[in-house]
Amino acid sequence: MSATLVARDLAAAHGARVLFSGLDLVVAPGDVIGLVGVNGAGKSTLLRLLAGLAAPDQGSIAVTPPTATIGHLPQETARVPGETVRAFLGRRTGVTAAAATLETATTALSDGVPGADDAYAVALERWLDLGGADLDERTGEVADDLGFPAALLDAEMTSLSGGQAARANLASLLLARFDVFLLDEPTNDLDLAGLERLERWVRELRAGTVLVSHDREFLARTVTSVLELDLAQQQVTQYGGDYEAYLAERETARRHAREAYEEYADKRGELTARMQTQKQWVDKGVRNARKKATDKDKFIKHHNAATAEKQAAKIAQTERRLERMEVVEEPRKEWELRLSIAAAPRSGTVVATLDGAVARRGDFTLGPVTLQLDWADRVAITGANGAGKSTLLALLLGRLAPDEGRASLGSGVVVGEVDQARGLLTGRTSLLDVFSREPEIDRWPTAEVRTLLAKFGLGAEHVHRGADTLSPGERTRAALALLQARGVNLLVLDEPTNHLDLAAIEQLESALAAFEGTLLLVSHDRRLLAGVATTRQWHVDAGRVLETA
Repeated sequence: MSATLVARDLAAAHGARVLFSGLDLVVAPGDVIGLVGVNGAGKSTLLRLLAGLAAPDQGSIAVTPPTATIGHLPQETARVPGETVRAFLGRRTGVTAAAATLETATTALSDGVPGADDAYAVALERWLDLGGADLDERTGEVADDLGFPAALLDAEMTSLSGGQAARANLASLLLARFDVFLLDEPTNDLDLAGLERLERWVRELRAGTVLVSHDREFLARTVTSVLELDLAQQQVTQYGGDYEAYLAERETARRHAREAYEEYADKRGELTARMQTQKQWVDKGVRNARKKATDKDKFIKHHNAATAEKQAAKIAQTERRLERMEVVEEPRKEWELRLSIAAAPRSGTVVATLDGAVARRGDFTLGPVTLQLDWADRVAITGANGAGKSTLLALLLGRLAPDEGRASLGSGVVVGEVDQARGLLTGRTSLLDVFSREPEIDRWPTAEVRTLLAKFGLGAEHVHRGADTLSPGERTRAALALLQARGVNLLVLDEPTNHLDLAAIEQLESALAAFEGTLLLVSHDRRLLAGVATTRQWHVDAGRVLETA
């Protein structure tokens, strides 16, 4: 079914802070609208409003036809205990809820409830439109296409590895048949093959789509327009064209806004200075007139009066010009992550070695692996989900003892790590306490810890919250703040761009370019990998580690 979603004059706030207002949006069939803005600008809030999961503070949302289905697919970080993969897919595609409604309508029809025939017809049509009739058949096909073992379809989601859960999440998108799609961070945790499959699906999708993603290459390959929520300027702007066109137009618009303000400020300053000069002339004329008040020459008196009147008229004219000037507000500088990574004294020449190292985790085996990491190496680690990248890092860093062979860290190695799960920032311990217990930082005054966190956008409303209540983006920024506070000479980043906004990712690139120590970078962010100068690449494939050019 072709459907169009229309939002008019939407406004939303978080507490006393206005997120956006006056937002108009039309999502027509075939549209792929990229929703961008800094963390906290209201992107996820807007998706929830469009899905009807929350009510706007102002404005209206309508979908045509009214029976059209809207799919809101957030990036799920928590798995439901006891839920199988099949049940997960049924829930995410909307088929499970539609089947329950159809069953209720069928019962009412059998019981002869008045009007039940109409309710049954609507429920049946919805179930069919969502693909309920052939979901099981299609599930097997999609699982096979993604390399997802059929035997795992009846396994519980909580039993899956991170890579398997990512493929299950992708499968839920490929199986969905909504009339409008609202996708919140669909690229998170996908490997390169998964990203390419998702891109192809989005490009071929006929339904209107609004999506949020931190993956710049994904945006460049999929979106047909961009909607920017500018929290600093309190502006909502839609840019036609693809992501690259948006970047160019945004830069031009910001430059014009700055130029317009500077022109306004210069003109206003010029008029204000002129008026002050004119007033000084009048004051001086008044003083001179008082000195010559005894002058009997009527012509001189007339001249003095005429001069005073002219000066007063000029002042009034200048004041009117100031009043008639259209006010141009100064562009407000939005908060920007300023990231630097403190460097510890260099380590020894050999940073880490693996010699015939083998690690076994259940049915998975990594190795044997023999390699050496040297001082100032910058290594990109690539590979599919589940190939063993995180296991390789655990061996290198000494977190996992090899079942066979040897693994060792070199002398003087100081590790700074942002792991994929952001493991340090879990539990109910407050963010402030987490930092205050860290080595070296534990000697900092509380005020300095607060200042550090504030630089990463973590203010008074964050520091006393339990780490597990922070959003994924906030946890990532907190992990980066730890790197800035502690000197490190071996930097290990496992999917560091997950949940960061686009501006923060650009700052991370700059910080990595300036870092002079040893770097291990695991990422599926294609632009990050291209933008960070690496000297070596290790590709992990089914438990083997290959060095590639």
